[in-house]
Amino acid sequence: MDPATSNLALDASRSGATPIAAALSVDDVEAIRWDADCDVLVVGFGAAGASAAIEASRAGAKVIVADRFEGGGASAKSGGVVYAGGGTRYQKQAAFEDTPEAMFEYLRYEVGDTVSEGTLRKFCAESVAMIAWLAELGIEFDATVPAKKTSYPPDGYYLYFSGNEAVPQFAGAYPPAPRGHRVKGKGLSGAVMFKALRASAMAAGARVMLQAAVRRLAIDSHGAVVGAELWQIPDGTRARRSHRRLARIADRLSYVDVRLSDRIRRRTLALEIAHARPRLVRARRGIILSSGGFIFNRAMLERHAPNYLHNFRLGTTGCDGSAIRLGESVGGASDRLERVSAWRFINPPLAWARGIVVDEGGRRFCNEEVYGALLGHRMCEEHGGRAWLILDARLRREAMREALLGGLWMFQSMPAIVLSLRAKRANSIAELASRIGADAGAMRQTLEAYNGAARDAHLDDAFGKSASMRQALEAPPYYALDISVRSATFPCPAITLGGLRVDEETGAVLRGGGRAIAGLYAAGRAAVGLASNHYVSGLALADCIFSGRRAGRAAVAGASRDHSTPLHATA
Repeated sequence: MDPATSNLALDASRSGATPIAAALSVDDVEAIRWDADCDVLVVGFGAAGASAAIEASRAGAKVIVADRFEGGGASAKSGGVVYAGGGTRYQKQAAFEDTPEAMFEYLRYEVGDTVSEGTLRKFCAESVAMIAWLAELGIEFDATVPAKKTSYPPDGYYLYFSGNEAVPQFAGAYPPAPRGHRVKGKGLSGAVMFKALRASAMAAGARVMLQAAVRRLAIDSHGAVVGAELWQIPDGTRARRSHRRLARIADRLSYVDVRLSDRIRRRTLALEIAHARPRLVRARRGIILSSGGFIFNRAMLERHAPNYLHNFRLGTTGCDGSAIRLGESVGGASDRLERVSAWRFINPPLAWARGIVVDEGGRRFCNEEVYGALLGHRMCEEHGGRAWLILDARLRREAMREALLGGLWMFQSMPAIVLSLRAKRANSIAELASRIGADAGAMRQTLEAYNGAARDAHLDDAFGKSASMRQALEAPPYYALDISVRSATFPCPAITLGGLRVDEETGAVLRGGGRAIAGLYAAGRAAVGLASNHYVSGLALADCIFSGRRAGRAAVAGASRDHSTPLHATA
């Protein structure tokens, strides 16, 4: 038994994850009593799954979408930010110049070698059209830009610098342009976006099966994926109602009581195991795996990304790695599973980003004005998840003023207030170093170097911080705010970025040797894609739409299997 197959049952009882079984071998596809039949089966109904279903249905395919819960997943809980540029109508209305080449130049740094240059250029070149496609589905954007850099703009502002574009050390030959296109809506607008995607998929003819989890794939004698075994809780039953209620409670409690939330997740899985019934679904053209990443599968995190076990898990119960494990069950290769994005945002309040961040030894390790995922990555990967934000009395007052009166979101203002009130306080840097267990000499040298560059704009900051964001810390008392991963007051959210390796032209899942598995595709966070190296706000959703549409089109075209299979008319 190969390692991928032996790891299929990844401690489902502990993490509440869907149990995945080895593939069902089918010698005679026509002899099987299939419970349902379709051209394309989409597994997971978030942004990627919905985009795939829309494209496949519009191409004339009979599509079934299956979701373990009620659909939406992490996409519906997100901020609804789509990373797009190259000259969208909203960028132009806001008087920002942008081109696909400028977008490519910046994203090449963030994306690295996760995808080829050709794929990244294709994404940038099609970015304007992607926003137009979403608008055609009824999803609204706007050209209003907030006056200050922020992790997430307040209501009324829908276009912003969502990555490191405006940070001087990442500036290239082109002027920076905002590319975070936030869907118009009150609060976190991911739900608004998914509502439109869902309606469009159903209007196109896709049939949706809810509370139905795929537990194994079916393959023929040639290794081609021909169907799947779903386990669905019967409609109209008490178990179905309880499952829906418990799933909702578990996701809501994630923010206040992680242990209780996990207990409810295990009860949710127990309901599935006790009451769900198997249904064999034939997929004549292909299956698209799009049920998200694995941040809620603790066993997978322990194996692949142990540095992030103590981060706040961002997503939903459905982010249990089931799509990745299904792909592996038929020989699919996974990659970059160690890549996790940890979000340590210290702006807003803007005053925080003018302070300095130090490690346990009292040494600075990052430019504080960078995008929060980069700061979080450095903190978790290089400094054991431990860090302190150092402010003086003046910056602390400014930060408290902004937190109280600056019109911030509750999730931005409350941690700022509570963390400031609980900060370690001292009248000298040496005393502050002692209070946090840092080296006094290292802390003093760190502060002197930073203050020197802050007082003289002609000097270079050691980490490339722009002159406008430097402020000398010279107004005691000094404060140390614990921004470590384990902070109960200031959680550090994380999402997984790796997934199944796919053909970049079609989204077909690849074996270890690089050959495509006939009839199997992956999209969104279930697949290696644009967001599998470093994350910037909106890139994951943009990748869901980009890769979902790609897989939907390719599955209908039969890109990874025999083209002789007739295409069904849409039901």
